[in-house]
Amino acid sequence: MKLRLELDIRKCSACGACAVACMDQHDIDVEAGVCPLRHIYDVEELGKDCYMSVSCMHCDDAPCIAGCPSGCLRKDPETNLTVYDNTNCIGCHSCAMACPYGAPSFGVDGKMMKCDGCIERWRHGMEPACVRTCPTGAITLRDLDAE
Repeated sequence: MKLRLELDIRKCSACGACAVACMDQHDIDVEAGVCPLRHIYDVEELGKDCYMSVSCMHCDDAPCIAGCPSGCLRKDPETNLTVYDNTNCIGCHSCAMACPYGAPSFGVDGKMMKCDGCIERWRHGMEPACVRTCPTGAITLRDLDAE
């Protein structure tokens, strides 16, 4: 199985519901200076405004994994999502520097966190928080091997 979070920019309205759901799911306190794990961007494509909701891309060959000297990041063998356990995180930011998308964030404790595709929700038969909350259906979780 190879899960991937996908965005249909034709459907995204930049409402921010996905970002808020993600912050709620991961107990992110933006007032304390913690950067959200999902960002909304306004972009122009072919002369027309559109929006993008972006989080970790769960790269097949994730550079953040190789960049982490503490072994906090790994590919989940069941889903192929890039997941983490920040127990041994030393807060060096090497993962963030290695990531071309700037996905890793750091909590008030200085430890790394990032989108994990809400893997625990998925393991319990639920959709990721961003997918469940998106009112336009712009974000989906797709199994690339099922096609």
